Amino acid sequence: MFHVIPAIDIIDGRCVRLEQGDYRRETVYPDSPLEMAKVWTAHNANLIHIVDLDGARTGRIHNLEVVSEICRGLSCPCELGGGLRTRQDIERVLNAGVSRVVFGTVLAENPELAGDFVNEFGADKIVAGLDARNGKVATQGWQENTAGDIFELANILVDHGITRFIYTDIATDGMFTGPNLETVGKLCDSVASAMIIASGGVGSGEDVRDLVKLRRPNLEGVIVGKALYDGRVSYDELSSFIRND
Repeated sequence: MFHVIPAIDIIDGRCVRLEQGDYRRETVYPDSPLEMAKVWTAHNANLIHIVDLDGARTGRIHNLEVVSEICRGLSCPCELGGGLRTRQDIERVLNAGVSRVVFGTVLAENPELAGDFVNEFGADKIVAGLDARNGKVATQGWQENTAGDIFELANILVDHGITRFIYTDIATDGMFTGPNLETVGKLCDSVASAMIIASGGVGSGEDVRDLVKLRRPNLEGVIVGKALYDGRVSYDELSSFIRND
């Protein structure tokens, strides 16, 4: 079953969205992160994707109190990424009510850690974030570019026990230009044993329909942020494109 997953991005305890990961291009929304999350669960969202953007930029968790408030105020599970680096970080966020933890930079720089995390906490608790600019892995809250290829990294991480990825195309993030369908399809085929969640570019229901029409059984869903917040499309409308396909 394909899912639409609303995103809650947090800076200094506020609900925000960035364009292409640029901290200078920030939109702040008036509702609190918890209130925004309640909006999406009222429309039957079954997972909330949370990003601690302060943590992503600095490499340490900043907004855990707000994240805990969200998790404990909802009836659906939440996943968290941003600034997570160690097993102690995993323990802290799981204890705060987070259901699964998203690692980006640390697994890109040290893929062997994936096996340690999976062995200790279980594959269902660990998600690998593949953040890419022009097909190459970006780290440190998208502030650093690497020469690493996302397909190569994904296969290495699968070998270390990772069973779920979030692929974010930085060029399309927050731009409403549509997902990078070609790369999403290739990634699904490259790591067919793992589940893939796409992120970046959704600006209409047709964009969700196009992802569904890729017909990849391991394409689990898409994360949507700015298009929902700006009212370009409703959660119900996006969901209808899944039901009606």
